[in-house]
Amino acid sequence: MNKSGFLFIIFLNLFIITDISGICAYNAEYLRFAVAQPDTLAENQMLYNGRIWRNLYYMVQEDQFLFSKEFLPGTVTIYGKIFKNINIKYDLYKDEILTPYNPGEILQLNKEIVDSFSIFFQHKTYQFARIPEDGLEGLKGYVNVLYKGKTALYIKHIKKINRPGVENEHDTFYQVSRIYFVNNNLVQLITNKSDLFSALKAHKAQIRDFIKKNKLAVSKNAPESFIPVIRYYDSINQ
Repeated sequence: MNKSGFLFIIFLNLFIITDISGICAYNAEYLRFAVAQPDTLAENQMLYNGRIWRNLYYMVQEDQFLFSKEFLPGTVTIYGKIFKNINIKYDLYKDEILTPYNPGEILQLNKEIVDSFSIFFQHKTYQFARIPEDGLEGLKGYVNVLYKGKTALYIKHIKKINRPGVENEHDTFYQVSRIYFVNNNLVQLITNKSDLFSALKAHKAQIRDFIKKNKLAVSKNAPESFIPVIRYYDSINQ
């Protein structure tokens, strides 16, 4: 055998060995992917369950979102499973949660299967829960959970459109936030401190003493200020 024929045989053997090892590596990777794929697919199908969102209100000034029109970090809980590190934004006008999907597409999550979600904004995490259509009379959809014990304190954020109907004046989004106290499935709107005392009337005197003793400043302008009062009410309400 001449020298060139010998070199050709060596080259051919190296090509076959390399090709076989490549196929084996590919098959091993495919097998690993195939084993992991069902769980991944199931999780993705659970999370990315919804429909493509279209902004039908791009002509309206301001925007329909809570906190920011940009996507914010958060979590979504579906059927008890928590999906972390999800970029979301909350469309207050339609009361829907949105997340990036394919490049250039935004998915509106299926509200019927979402238990709760959170949004992280300006160094604070805001918790939200979904109240079903038949859950509470007078309150449904996503609510900001301030407190949940024997009773509950929620904020319902919504956005509306101001339509002036005047030439050269644009339609504009504006936000409304309402505070609700829930006790034994009874929903009460809290518009001021008097409404809070009325909702806690079973222990009104003790509540007033508690506020005075602890020098608490309670105001609807700071809904979180209601939390210590309601927590105390829960502790003495049997």
